[in-house]
Amino acid sequence: MILRWSEQLIPTLREVPAEAEIPSHQLLLRAGLIRKLGAGLYTFLPMGLRALRKVERIVREEMDRAGALEILMPALQPPEIWRQSGRYTAAAEVLFKVADRAGREWVLGPTHEEVVTALVAGEINSYRQLPRNFYQIQVKFRDEIRPRFGLMRAKEFIMKDAYSFDATDEAASESYRKMYDAYTRIFRRCGLRTLAVEADTGVMGGKFSHEFMVPAETGENEVAYTEAGDYAANLEKAVSRGPMTPTPAVSTGPAPESFATPGVLTIEDLAAAPYNVAAHRQIKTLVFMVESKPVLALVRGDDVLNEAKFAAACGSALFRPATPEECRAALGALPGSLGAVSVKGLPIYADLQLRSARGMVTGANEDGFHLRHVDVDRDLAVTGWHDLRTVKAGEAHVESGAPLFIRRAIEVGHVFKLGTKYSEAMNARFLDADGKQKPCVMGCYGIGVTRTLQAAIEQWGDEFGIRWPVSVAPVEVEVMAINAQHADSVARANEIAEALSAAQVEVLVDDRDERAGVKFKDADLVGAPIRVSVGERSLSKGQVEVKLRRTGATELVELGSAVERIRALLAEEWNAVTVS
Repeated sequence: MILRWSEQLIPTLREVPAEAEIPSHQLLLRAGLIRKLGAGLYTFLPMGLRALRKVERIVREEMDRAGALEILMPALQPPEIWRQSGRYTAAAEVLFKVADRAGREWVLGPTHEEVVTALVAGEINSYRQLPRNFYQIQVKFRDEIRPRFGLMRAKEFIMKDAYSFDATDEAASESYRKMYDAYTRIFRRCGLRTLAVEADTGVMGGKFSHEFMVPAETGENEVAYTEAGDYAANLEKAVSRGPMTPTPAVSTGPAPESFATPGVLTIEDLAAAPYNVAAHRQIKTLVFMVESKPVLALVRGDDVLNEAKFAAACGSALFRPATPEECRAALGALPGSLGAVSVKGLPIYADLQLRSARGMVTGANEDGFHLRHVDVDRDLAVTGWHDLRTVKAGEAHVESGAPLFIRRAIEVGHVFKLGTKYSEAMNARFLDADGKQKPCVMGCYGIGVTRTLQAAIEQWGDEFGIRWPVSVAPVEVEVMAINAQHADSVARANEIAEALSAAQVEVLVDDRDERAGVKFKDADLVGAPIRVSVGERSLSKGQVEVKLRRTGATELVELGSAVERIRALLAEEWNAVTVS
């Protein structure tokens, strides 16, 4: 197949668009792959669509290989099924809702657990029909409060979502393993280096999950991991042996003692002179409104509350920080003077690092006062002890004791073991071998297809443009006559292109009558894995120049053996795309 630049729409840009915040977004626009319609809405241009379709093809091949069945479900969904699952409220912030001419409300699907579970509830009734795994590649809609980073966080995007249904928990674990393995293959084939990390299940619910992360400094997620690779977790889920500074356990007085702290509103204020109370000796008291009721969360003063862990502890994702007025109504003081000593009637969730802590300092629930000599076990009526803190770099891995590192990453895939949350809510049941009715055990598995494409650019881009992994490159080889007015160069370029096309190689011929510098810059920007340059000087020696975009290496190749050499280099590029 031969594409000619003059017949395509490849509107490259020299300047970095002001709207593009990260390198991959800049390159998507500068290489003419996408164009913005509105906030979080993009049109794919021909080269961008070619790359996108290649990602989709890899996803389909591996899903089919894993035994999943492709279906296509409606993007427009009745809100009743979302109410039935309980997510109409839980996921309200991301739901796009529209009304038809009769005023009836509909939901634009951000995901399809409800739809597929309704399908299974109507079609599967016996254990003999299980296991089943259904998948689709489809447009999704999410009402992002702040669309940003191009395809990374958009209002409309393409996703592969799959859903497994099993008769037993053991069988569901096997389905989960198959999808986990399939995802590993998918991202490897797309040329992506990924970390599979333990992750929070969030609004999806379920027993456990893993995210597939592409390490990138521009990523919106943070991952904790060990250098040996025996542990990796999203920061929302990560655990350690605890802070490097031990929690105090000194002897205390007979009772907490109040002392004046005028103007002290933060942990840092109390740690400074004249008080000099180190942050790790303080108890940070946070008040949240959980489903409209005040709940206290306690962590050490030098720790950061992990809200995902707090949501799991209190059993609800519907919470927000209390306002100053709500804090005063609950505890009698404003933030900065809050504490949990002698508090009764309110749920109190405390971090495990505070257990048995003595000699601590906390707010006195009186503006401008704190309490010293606090013995946590004696003075606080803790409702539940949980790991609520966010781990920090350098802390020890729970099992090996190895130090944890933290780096940013881009989430490209997520696999969940859901259990029976949706099947019970939506009556997706089957009769087992004994004739007893049981709920299907579910799993769900998502890949951001458009996000995967951009992640490849983020990981493989350089200061000159895109260095496409050959497996998802819009074309495999670009051929150019450096001087479009030199008839012999044009003829030889076309001959090479035709020979490559006959060998089933995808070729883009830059046939524009442009300066050589423009063509070379555009070639690096668009990023075909191999560039073949045909010029008067090299032709006079019977040679053409071949450049590998991935490494930047160039070589002069005899004209008679050029096609054979290009094909050999292309085979090396296909081998190189499978990364460890």
